Amino acid sequence: MARCVGCARERTVLFLSAPALWPHWPFLPVVRRARGRDELGVVFDARAAGLTGYSATVFFTNLFLLPADFDQFLALPREAFDTAEELAGAGWFVD
Repeated sequence: MARCVGCARERTVLFLSAPALWPHWPFLPVVRRARGRDELGVVFDARAAGLTGYSATVFFTNLFLLPADFDQFLALPREAFDTAEELAGAGWFVD
C-alpha cells in the first residue's frame, strides 16, 4: 500500500509541475480521500494567467461546478501550500 501511495504522490508532483500534461488545462482535478469520504478540488494554472501565489492551491470545487466568473472562482474556499510536494503530502492526488 505505501508503495502505491508513493507512486500516486510522485505522479501528482509531476503533473503539478507540468501543466502541459493536464487534460483539462488550465484546471487539474484533485481528490483527497480521508475519513471515508472524498474531497474534490481543482488546481489552477495561475502562472499562465500571470498570477502568483496560487500555483500549489486547491480550490474546493470540481470541473462541473466551476463558477462562470473568474473573480467568483478565486473567491472559492481553498487550501494553499508552498510546494507541490506539500500539496501531495497533505493527501491531495491527481484524479
